[in-house]
Amino acid sequence: MARNSTRLLRSFGKRVRQLRLSRHLSLHALAEQAGLSRRFLVEIEAGRANPSLEKLAALAFSLQLPLGQLCDLQVQGIPTDRIALLGIRGAGKSTLGPLLAQRLNVSFHELDTLVEASAGTTTREIFETEGRDGYLKREADAVEAWLKANQNGVLALPGSIVSHRDAFARLLATCTTVWLYADAATHWNRVTTQDGVHPPEGRQQAMAHMEQLLAQRRPAYERAELALDTSHLSPREGVEQILGFLNQLQEEEPTP
Repeated sequence: MARNSTRLLRSFGKRVRQLRLSRHLSLHALAEQAGLSRRFLVEIEAGRANPSLEKLAALAFSLQLPLGQLCDLQVQGIPTDRIALLGIRGAGKSTLGPLLAQRLNVSFHELDTLVEASAGTTTREIFETEGRDGYLKREADAVEAWLKANQNGVLALPGSIVSHRDAFARLLATCTTVWLYADAATHWNRVTTQDGVHPPEGRQQAMAHMEQLLAQRRPAYERAELALDTSHLSPREGVEQILGFLNQLQEEEPTP
């Protein structure tokens, strides 16, 4: 199967699952409404089934969506050497990113740094002087500038990028997206190590906040092509798994 077809099916499967969950439907309930078997719906959501137009129409009707909206997917022409790393702080983006870029022989950037360089000031000062809307505009401009300047490369995104609908949509449409995540304890340990402090007070509250943040953003993060749990992986092990996934995508390219 051609690589773009595989990515299309994976993207469609994730979309069906997100829509089903957002409507609080079980697999059984949606399958029954659409006249599908539960097993076939599982295969669709896993990206392993290629449903017919008739079945697509039945799914769209059951999800109360126009068929065109259900199938509005942007996955064509996405390079495997232009990588967008997603995840909340402590997921491993800043650690895995440079190593991955080195293995791919491409550049590595962090969007926060690009925004600050463009503004000539810190993120905190941008928020203080321009507000959230001003920062979001600078963030979107930085994404566009990076995409224009980099046909390949690795870009580490702030955790909140998934809340920026337009910028996130651009990244999904133009980059191979990888969601890095870990358990709350691992996030906490990594963040405190990065900050150079280990305050015992507030640990439980901070971990609870991380878990809540991850739960809120999970549906958006799950739109990434690859989800990688870095809790028990060394940076090099994580890079190897990402490279394995990228190699798989390349192998699925049609033979000339």
